[in-house]
Amino acid sequence: MTVSRQTVYRRLGHIGLYARRPVRCVPLTATHCRLRLAWSREHALWTPQQWSCVMFSDESRFSLQSDSRRTFIWRAPGTRYHQENTIERHRYGGEGWLVWGGIILGSRTDLHVQSVTMTGHIYRDVILEQHVRLFRGAMGAEFLFMDDNVRPHRANIVDKCLQSEDITRMDWPAYSPDLNPIEHV
Repeated sequence: MTVSRQTVYRRLGHIGLYARRPVRCVPLTATHCRLRLAWSREHALWTPQQWSCVMFSDESRFSLQSDSRRTFIWRAPGTRYHQENTIERHRYGGEGWLVWGGIILGSRTDLHVQSVTMTGHIYRDVILEQHVRLFRGAMGAEFLFMDDNVRPHRANIVDKCLQSEDITRMDWPAYSPDLNPIEHV
């Protein structure tokens, strides 16, 4: 007996299963989970005034390579973020563009767009000097700068620049983009 694809799809739909693309996420270890929970608990009672002094930043890479994302999974409604419905992803490959931006309560930086890989030197000379330093000057000593833990952000020249400009970096748990409000902008 042969059954059409549409019949199978329709029957799966009747029992609440639908074809969807899996969520892409980074792999988390038990240590990552523990550190993320500790960070969340430490900041759970922060006031709006405290959060208003934090500049959240992030960069996104847009690949010029084709990614058809033709992988589909069958899942029930409300199970999008269940582990069995995700695909782990570490890095992009190939050519692309990198876009950096920052947000702070009531304001934002200009977007920085570049076609080359981010290095510690570029991060210091362009991002910190031309964007972050200006906000630090306007905000004063309460200013906190959030960036993630990618290598260029943790270069020695970046640490020296932050120290010389009296910019305090917010501790940030590794592999935690979902905790960053800029991810939802």
